Amino acid sequence: MAESNCSQVTEFILTGFTENPGAQVLLFLLFLLTYLLTILGNLGLLVLIRTTPQLHSPMYYFLANLALVDLCSSTTITPKMLVDSVSEKVIGYVGCVAQVFLFDLFGMTESFLLATMAYDRYVAICHPLLYPHTMAPQRCCQLVAASYLLGLTNGLAQTLGMFNLSFCGSAAIDLFFCDISHLISLSTSDTTLSSTILSTLASLFGGSSSLLVLLSYVAIISTILQMHSAQGKRKAFSTCASHLAAVSIFYVTSFFMYLKPSSHSSRGDNWAVVNYAVVTPMLNPFIYSLRNKEVKEALRRLMRMK
Repeated sequence: MAESNCSQVTEFILTGFTENPGAQVLLFLLFLLTYLLTILGNLGLLVLIRTTPQLHSPMYYFLANLALVDLCSSTTITPKMLVDSVSEKVIGYVGCVAQVFLFDLFGMTESFLLATMAYDRYVAICHPLLYPHTMAPQRCCQLVAASYLLGLTNGLAQTLGMFNLSFCGSAAIDLFFCDISHLISLSTSDTTLSSTILSTLASLFGGSSSLLVLLSYVAIISTILQMHSAQGKRKAFSTCASHLAAVSIFYVTSFFMYLKPSSHSSRGDNWAVVNYAVVTPMLNPFIYSLRNKEVKEALRRLMRMK
């Protein structure tokens, strides 16, 4: 009865990081710099791969899509966060729904793209003779399309779960953006369906993608250790180092966000999400550029042409 007498909220308050004006200005400048580097790094990597014939291979095709997803994922969160740093921290219901949809779409898509890239490295190192056939252009397109489709499925399911929630009284989210897990804890209605969707998809999709990465690298490391040539070992490890670094950052921060104890401080979630959705998209293009000889050589050629 109490719920029926309560009107549905039309906007949410995002508490963000701090109410200190000086700290807000500092965070604004820090996140603005991070976002500009994210745009520069990912767009630059996309242009470099697109304009360099030597980089038209399956690995860089997947990397280009990863850069696109990183760019979109960061844009879903950071611009609104920058606006909130200098103005009222409020987001409308429709805007909140859009953030839930896009954040879960791009987050899960990135998870499967990283798993696809791990599989690509597995085939290249463990079955090099089969690589041209296994990672044919059509197969690569199918793998990327499947990653986007699974991300879209996750985003739609989480959004439908949000529509099942009612909010009454306090509409303050102790975070700087709309996250479905926080909305579930804030809801005054029955959250069984939404909680089930969240836990099921996190276990099914997140578990399967991380398992594929794990199994791929177990096979890769096993194969490398069996190599007799020290130079061959170094070359094999170097081809995986960048991807392994990106995978480690992504999964460590995402596991911290979604597998933490329920008693964990929500304020700490802000910094976990910053690493997951703001810092990681910025780091990925630089990790691949600094650790990859082919990318560095392509960049040198492009700069000489300019």
